[in-house]
Amino acid sequence: MTNQPRAEYPRPQFVRNSWMNLNGEWEFEYDDEQVGSKEKWHLGNRALSKTIQVPFAFQSKLSGIGSNEFHDVVWYRRDLALPEAFQNKRILLHFGAVDYEASVWVNGVLIAKHEGGHTPFHADITDALQEGINKLVVKAVDYSRDVTLPRGKQYWLAESASIFYTRTTGIWQTVWLEAVSAEVYLDKVKITPDIDAKQVEFQFFIQGTDIQGKQQLKVEISFKGKLVSEDTYWIRSGSGTRKIGLKDFNDHGLGSWWTPEHPNLYDVTFTLLIDNQVVDEVTSYFGMRKVSIEDGKLCLNNRPYFLKMVLDQGYFPDGNLTPPSDEAIKQDVELTKAMGFNGARKHQKLEDPRFLYWCDKLGLVVWSEAANAYEYTEKYVSRFTNEWIASIERDYNHPSVIAWVPLNESWGVPNIQIDKSQQQHALTMYHLTKSLDPMRPVVSNDGWELVKTDLFTIHDYEWREGVLSERYSSSDKAVHAMPANRRLFVEGFPYEGQPILVTEFGGIAYKKSEWEGWGYSGANSDEDYEQKLRAVMCPLLNSGVVQGYCYTQLTDVEQEINGLLTYDRKPKIPVEVIKAINDRK
Repeated sequence: MTNQPRAEYPRPQFVRNSWMNLNGEWEFEYDDEQVGSKEKWHLGNRALSKTIQVPFAFQSKLSGIGSNEFHDVVWYRRDLALPEAFQNKRILLHFGAVDYEASVWVNGVLIAKHEGGHTPFHADITDALQEGINKLVVKAVDYSRDVTLPRGKQYWLAESASIFYTRTTGIWQTVWLEAVSAEVYLDKVKITPDIDAKQVEFQFFIQGTDIQGKQQLKVEISFKGKLVSEDTYWIRSGSGTRKIGLKDFNDHGLGSWWTPEHPNLYDVTFTLLIDNQVVDEVTSYFGMRKVSIEDGKLCLNNRPYFLKMVLDQGYFPDGNLTPPSDEAIKQDVELTKAMGFNGARKHQKLEDPRFLYWCDKLGLVVWSEAANAYEYTEKYVSRFTNEWIASIERDYNHPSVIAWVPLNESWGVPNIQIDKSQQQHALTMYHLTKSLDPMRPVVSNDGWELVKTDLFTIHDYEWREGVLSERYSSSDKAVHAMPANRRLFVEGFPYEGQPILVTEFGGIAYKKSEWEGWGYSGANSDEDYEQKLRAVMCPLLNSGVVQGYCYTQLTDVEQEINGLLTYDRKPKIPVEVIKAINDRK
């Protein structure tokens, strides 16, 4: 048993056996006067005065600090000794996420700079290493008060309020090392399923020395422990594409498609060989599933599929943006399913890959949403675009991810209704996303003021059952309603028959813990809460127009008490009752 925080493997869709987790105690220092660079802290010769538990940000209790003060420049330091198994290998240093800018040194050598608070990065540190003890130093720079920064729900004022929560500065996802072949290794693989053609496409990328004509890639696919395909290909360049037919895929997919109800996964092993000698091996998985829109219907695997999602903010009482454990991540997925939901709209956060792994494995669809800025500038456009591209690349292979949501409620584009530049930005995000992933629907601006979009999504916190029933009795009434007194589409981008979904609603406040807070409406007893849940959910279930919904929200978060669960994940009423409502019982 280990006391190391977040000790599990951090990248479950691309697994190597040779790795080392660097979470745990690091030296730590605030640098409010910004003297660290001048005094050459990056050399690692100066001991830092504090300690912190990585991967928890200093604002969280689990970091061992738990301060909500503004400290926008912070430094980390630790000694690093490599295991014997890493000898004669190339060593890659990985960061799951550092908010917002990161600079990384090994033995005083700058090995990486990265911008983007939610996306991963890595660097080859081999040439900077020395025998014995190595010095690893990280400088993180945040911009806590900058409202043009892609930040999600992190508040730019001192204390949380309204819909905004505690900030995150610095390392907040796992730091780890990986040993790969000194000659050549598999950098990444892009996996695209095609249930209609009964095949899967692998686009692979190779890093390392060019050994023309001597490299081979062996691909083994199995399903429920049974080998279904085994092929070996010559590698002629640093990248390539292969399509592999799945011979077991012969029963209309009913036994092997991926759905939330039947989360079937194929296992795959990639083995890289030189002169028939293994130099790299990676294990992964994929799901055979298709998301499409057919005759105005949202379909999963060519069949209409009604989405019952819950809004998931991804915050935890002691870890803030960082889940305290893998078990806590899994529990959130299990509780979501136990309440009868088949999906989660991950809100204003690119979630830990372990969350998507459990959604893949246990069966929960995910709408992946960017952490937005709040105001629009040209600098914001550059920052946001780069981070969004990296987000799509990171999560493309997950079968659970069925939709991309770059913008929410005009965050970052507050004048989109009248500002042509902001309209073009939203359009650019739509088309850019489609260019990187043509197989998933894209929502240009979830909630209201939509431009080009694949799904027509509405945020509506009306609590009166009769009003909701009337509003969603026809598509014409739905798309011309003005919840929150906002137009649902930008002039020039009218409704074109897209599937209609209500992707935020409910938000019923019910206090069942020591936390005080607010919601969009309220309940004062278990019976009242159940009745009000039925009053907002049943009109959408019975509409005939609405093709899915997303209830606000999974848990209470800080000053918000509108969760189905308390902040510490206790159901406010029995999960079976909520499931019965979702199941129309």
